[in-house]
Amino acid sequence: MASTPKPRTKHKSRFRLGLFSRSFLLLAGLMLVSLGAWLQVFFSMEEGPRAAQMARRITTAVSITRSALIYAPTSVRPALLLDLATKESLRVQPMEPTDVYEPLPDTNYWNRVTIEVRHRLGPTTRIKWTVNDTPGVWVSFDINEDQYWLVFDREQLSLTSGIEWFGWGATALLLALIGAAISARFINRPLSQLGKVAQQLARGETPSPLPEKGPAEIRDMNIAFNRMARDIRQTEADREIMLAGISHDLRTPLARMRLEIEMSNVSDETRQAINEDLGQIDHSIGQLMQYARPATAAPEQGINISSALNELYERERSHTESLGGQLTGNIEPNLYARINAHDLKRIVSNLIENARRYGRSPSDDRAHIQLSVAHEGNIIAIEVRDSGTGIAPTDVQRLLRPFSRGETARTGVSGAGLGLAIVERLLGQVDGTLELIPRSTGGLTARIEIPRVRGKEAVAVRQLPKA
Repeated sequence: MASTPKPRTKHKSRFRLGLFSRSFLLLAGLMLVSLGAWLQVFFSMEEGPRAAQMARRITTAVSITRSALIYAPTSVRPALLLDLATKESLRVQPMEPTDVYEPLPDTNYWNRVTIEVRHRLGPTTRIKWTVNDTPGVWVSFDINEDQYWLVFDREQLSLTSGIEWFGWGATALLLALIGAAISARFINRPLSQLGKVAQQLARGETPSPLPEKGPAEIRDMNIAFNRMARDIRQTEADREIMLAGISHDLRTPLARMRLEIEMSNVSDETRQAINEDLGQIDHSIGQLMQYARPATAAPEQGINISSALNELYERERSHTESLGGQLTGNIEPNLYARINAHDLKRIVSNLIENARRYGRSPSDDRAHIQLSVAHEGNIIAIEVRDSGTGIAPTDVQRLLRPFSRGETARTGVSGAGLGLAIVERLLGQVDGTLELIPRSTGGLTARIEIPRVRGKEAVAVRQLPKA
């Protein structure tokens, strides 16, 4: 028995952004960039007026405090200073030669405030950030020959606090994201509807008509798509009727010819050769009908393909043995996938039929076929292996095309060349793949991969009547 080839894993990126996600991220990014640019412009424009406003406030407070201290009697000065500290958050302290101070931060805002204050109060005015490690905005002034500090709370003179801007920025960010989501949904909703209807049409279902309203471009596109869908369904119906008529008109004369040959006086060898030719014609007609027949819609839930394939295996094994061949199988139990059981049987039976017809062993001219079904991670792998002469790797893609046949050295027979095309067409409805792998020991492996379904999505397959 030939060795089983090692399963090959395919690594595919699962992180893919849909059109809605891409549109949302693009719009959100543009809105955030615009918001950032707007805030930068706002901050730049706010600094000048805000600095002038704070400078006027400082000069006004210094002038009023200086005048109040000059004209107030000595007895009421302590009460006046207390009132300024409690109600206006202004503190007056005498300036000492030993004071240690820290300059204002070197920013555009505070530099502008300093220029404005010195312009109003005089160039000798000092403005400090801390004095003797006491925080505040310290502004010097004099009464007669005595020097004093007027201390302001920083919160009164600084720009808007970071916490407040963070709140406004978070609100603006949230509104920008909501706006981006609404805009992206409005843009992508017609495309999403078109995609769903196109998938229905690809699965062979009758698609739901798209709404023929909305913007002119979307309306024209939906009208054209609805017309195309109707034309496709009508074309498929006409094709099925035409092929059914052709099949009937051809098979009836074939049956009559078989009867006439049996009743004729030709030799047994001639009768057998004619029967084989007629059988080949009948087989080609059957393949044409299968290729023209649309795939059945995939079920919403997974079916037990192990049960369906076990039933098919028993039927094909008996048929293979009746033709002098051998079919062995290894089917893993309780495997589930979203595929119609009848289509699955059509797929695997086509591969087994190909192996029976074209995969005969050169040593004994018999078909030795192996069927294996197993899960590999998130996929189910179905392999049909024969021990024939195999095919050249360069012929793999050609044989997957409709009406393509293998070389006479491999096949030794003729056919319509539709078996593998039928398999690929049916697999396309369930996101499955077909791969032809030449074996190093001789023969060919036809490998099918279909997505696996687990857990609650799986239901028992309905038993189909045996053919």
